[in-house]
Amino acid sequence: MIRLENLSVAFDGTEVVKHVNLELREGEILGVVGESGSGKSVTALTLMGLVADTARITTGRILFGDVVLLEAGKERDKALYSRFQGEKMSMVFQEPQTSLNPTWRVGRQVEEVLKLHTDLAVLERRKKVLETFRAVGLKDAERIYGSYPHQLSGGQRQRVMIAMAVILHPALIVADEPTTALDVTVQSQIIALLREINEKQKNAMLFITHDLNLARRLCSRIAVMKDGQVVEQGETEEIFSHPVQAYTRKLIEAVPSRMKPRKRTGKLSQEETGNGMQEGAVSATPVLEVRNLSVYYRDGDNSLFARKKPQRVVEDASFVVYPGESLGLVGESGCGKTSLSRAILGMNRNIQGQILHHSQGPQMVFQDPYSSLNPARTIGWLLQEPLRAAGVRDPRHRMTKGDMEAAAYDMLHRIGMEEKFFHRKPSQLSGGQRQRVSIGQALITHPSFLVADEPVSALDVTIQAQIMELMQGLQQEMGLSYLFISHDIHVVYQMCDRIMIMKDGKILEMGVTEEIYRTPREEYTKLLLCHS
Repeated sequence: MIRLENLSVAFDGTEVVKHVNLELREGEILGVVGESGSGKSVTALTLMGLVADTARITTGRILFGDVVLLEAGKERDKALYSRFQGEKMSMVFQEPQTSLNPTWRVGRQVEEVLKLHTDLAVLERRKKVLETFRAVGLKDAERIYGSYPHQLSGGQRQRVMIAMAVILHPALIVADEPTTALDVTVQSQIIALLREINEKQKNAMLFITHDLNLARRLCSRIAVMKDGQVVEQGETEEIFSHPVQAYTRKLIEAVPSRMKPRKRTGKLSQEETGNGMQEGAVSATPVLEVRNLSVYYRDGDNSLFARKKPQRVVEDASFVVYPGESLGLVGESGCGKTSLSRAILGMNRNIQGQILHHSQGPQMVFQDPYSSLNPARTIGWLLQEPLRAAGVRDPRHRMTKGDMEAAAYDMLHRIGMEEKFFHRKPSQLSGGQRQRVSIGQALITHPSFLVADEPVSALDVTIQAQIMELMQGLQQEMGLSYLFISHDIHVVYQMCDRIMIMKDGKILEMGVTEEIYRTPREEYTKLLLCHS
């Protein structure tokens, strides 16, 4: 049904997609996998006619059946594409929060597709939208119809985007990283929904992802892209069982999995598996004690909202973190993980209970280094900023300019980066390099305890593996303890000695990693494990 023949796409004379050949048959789900920058999204956007006007097709063509949509040496026929977009082919984007108009109710936004491509009257359009909302699992369809995007959860927004994509029953759906920002249970629901739509409507689907586990669960065939080229393609299980290319093997080996042996940061004695104290450290003082902690948020701090009753987001949490230990905190978005971590680090003081730190200057590694690093400053300046701040708080910690620069260069080496990066800015770094800088910022004041809030969730699988290895190496080298927050069960299994499972603000279950995975007690824990 769809053919990409020898397709090459260039920006400013640089080819980012090179001689790509792909075929997609009716009813088939083809997965396109690869790291960021491999050309996956540009290929999809070119197919959909949504690639930037600055892009130029240097070789090849794209066919939909017998219709040539795009061909090298010819201008893109926008009128032709407008007949196909929405009605015959549609796209589900990675981040619905930025794809949906924040000033329009979502029902109206989905109706726009019907206004453009059908002659349905107003009431018929509304009825069709509500039917489609229910079909994609939005049970409270009337409320969703009248809601703004910010009033919906991430999973609900993604279902709205899927409803928009399928409402005209197109022959082709292009899904570009549609589950990257979602929790494991919501991710599984969206995958099941896409598979159900594919089976019912018999449409073809191009599923773009860097998550090989997802591609394996959903796709019948897989194409692997690297540096703008398709380096390998074939039946899914054949690709996973017998990869031909070294790059494909590298991607598969980098996927975190419970099937792989886990690196341990310390051995737990048999009698201490219940409380997590490490062997030989029975009398060790914890680096962190949390006792009966409840965390609250108000809707706002001004006089209009100040009288509103505070909302409890964490309830009666108690746990300890020991020297050299990695304690994992797992749960879905909204369960209270980040609220708990912010309270631990003093960012939210609306609490009841006790937080006892037995370490100096605990630090945090954030999920998205691009938004947490000042884009106007160089990497060297950013690495020195915690040292400057420490000197302001306590004159005894003041350092000379030369000593701070030496410390920043030393930290660059520790996090596996060359000295040339000292004078670069965050925009000149890759996602993995930016995350290394964030880790360096957190460690440069030599804390013994770090909170890592989803530190690898936004990274490709190979970069993810590198950052996990870096964090484990630094833990051994610097004697660090981690509270490692994630919704990815596989990542937590590889990183953590013990695990806490959190739901609706409560810690439901806690124990040694292998025990939690082998014999989970709570039904919610079993649900998380079966969806991963």
